[in-house]
Amino acid sequence: MHSNDLPVAQIAHLLGVPEGDLRTLIAARNGSHGDPTLVALTVAEAARRIGISRTKLYEYVSSGQIPSVKIGSLRRIPAEALGQFIARRSGDTSDFTTAA
Repeated sequence: MHSNDLPVAQIAHLLGVPEGDLRTLIAARNGSHGDPTLVALTVAEAARRIGISRTKLYEYVSSGQIPSVKIGSLRRIPAEALGQFIARRSGDTSDFTTAA
């Protein structure tokens, strides 16, 4: 557990939802959004991870704000690039990961 991770019970309390409901939601979503250990994500996976549309993510990629790589004909976003992007946008200079 990372030092800034909160236990599910505390998160549920902060959100004002029953802990059981939150655990059910987490269990239902596990695996439905891909493998959190991937080092390169599709545009759709990357967009979903940071909660924006694919179109908006493509805008950030096109402008160079989020780096991407071509692997054959495929466009991939390095997973660590998402954490770096969020850190820059929030004014935080420390690097953090996007792993769930």
